[in-house]
Amino acid sequence: MVEIHSTAIVDPSAEIDEDVKIGPYAFIEGKVKIGKGTVVGAHTVIHSGTEIGKDNKIGVHVVLGGEPQHLSYKREETFLKIGDRNIIREFVSIHRSFREGCATVIGNNCYIMASSHIGHDCVIGDDVIITSFAGISGHVIIEEKAVVGGHVGIHQFVRIGKLAMLSGSSGIAQDVPPFCIAAGRPAKVYGLNVVGLKRAGFDSEKRKIIKKAFDMFYRSGLPKREVLKRLEEMDDPEVRHFVEFVRSSERGVCSFARDVK
Repeated sequence: MVEIHSTAIVDPSAEIDEDVKIGPYAFIEGKVKIGKGTVVGAHTVIHSGTEIGKDNKIGVHVVLGGEPQHLSYKREETFLKIGDRNIIREFVSIHRSFREGCATVIGNNCYIMASSHIGHDCVIGDDVIITSFAGISGHVIIEEKAVVGGHVGIHQFVRIGKLAMLSGSSGIAQDVPPFCIAAGRPAKVYGLNVVGLKRAGFDSEKRKIIKKAFDMFYRSGLPKREVLKRLEEMDDPEVRHFVEFVRSSERGVCSFARDVK
């Protein structure tokens, strides 16, 4: 049974699944879909074109599916798609795409903390943590299990690799490869996210392989083309992902902080 507070405003054309709870003064436009078991907090606004999966917890004063902050946007029909079991805390804003027929995408099991912003056309993978006051510009891609620290700013079109960690207050202007820790303004890579690898279930042998790949890429001094070729020869799925990430980078990857021993 749907529970809608008497002060909430819900467009009759919105598709609200069973067991959804909508709090006081929430405002939900038409062409919105909300999946089973999702809770919508007080004063939250969900705009047209937003699709939300199951069992999400959406806090108070959240704005989902707002118009993209893009000068070229001409009110085309665009979308925001949110998966299942996400926690979206108070004052978060997530904008829909600015490209007609396209969507900003949030995966499953993400934790998006208070007052963070996710811009148009971003793609956020599963199990990502975004800490309070992070600002994620348009077209950013964040792969699964990455952690974005508080007050981090991420430039447009940047990619953050799987299980990467961005330290608080960093400014990210280039891609951060998988499994790495990046910090600073502008950010540089300082090492591997060893704690994240352990928590993700990577055993000691797998961590050694990733460490070897990291050292070859960032510490060997070999030309990029040569080191990527050698990494491919390791024939390991995580290392292969690292190589593919670097090869496909358009903005370039963050450089290594050479003062780190």
